[in-house]
Amino acid sequence: MTKIFWISAAALLAGAQTTAQVMDHATMNHGAAVTHPDAAPGQPTEAGQSAYAAIGEVARIMLADPQTDWSHADVDALRNHLVDMDNVTMHAAVTMSRLPNGALFHVTGAGPTIGSIQRMTRSHFAEPDVGKEWTMSVQPTSGGADVTVVSANPADAAEIAGLGFFGILTMGAHHQPHHLMMARGMMRH
Repeated sequence: MTKIFWISAAALLAGAQTTAQVMDHATMNHGAAVTHPDAAPGQPTEAGQSAYAAIGEVARIMLADPQTDWSHADVDALRNHLVDMDNVTMHAAVTMSRLPNGALFHVTGAGPTIGSIQRMTRSHFAEPDVGKEWTMSVQPTSGGADVTVVSANPADAAEIAGLGFFGILTMGAHHQPHHLMMARGMMRH
């Protein structure tokens, strides 16, 4: 018998102390999953891979919008960006040097990951929208990039170090809109 351990996401977000609960996999309601808008009843709804799902979502938005300018559309550019996101998230190595008011992240990789690191750091740390008064800078290196994140408030140093490079990389509300703009041919990564 397979057992699944879970903690309520709502409880985690609320910061509540929780105890893992045991759930019997055989009695789970698997039909309660969110359904894909184009799925036929009784058919699978999961796209199977996150980049595939992200491209599918953007394609559906563009197809449903009569204002889409197909002469500028470039869904392949979005796919290339998603490859960069995967390379950095899954294949980059990061070491951190703590600073009195932040951190310096040494982000390195091999092969195609080096270019992915340089593109991702250049774009994601150029105009930070993390909702913080932090200063971010990027220095490309032969193996990737050095990313410095500092705050005028030295008390933020622990938060910067705790989030780390990957946590800070995911902050902000620009990811989904820029994916759509990229696919529409309105911006380059």
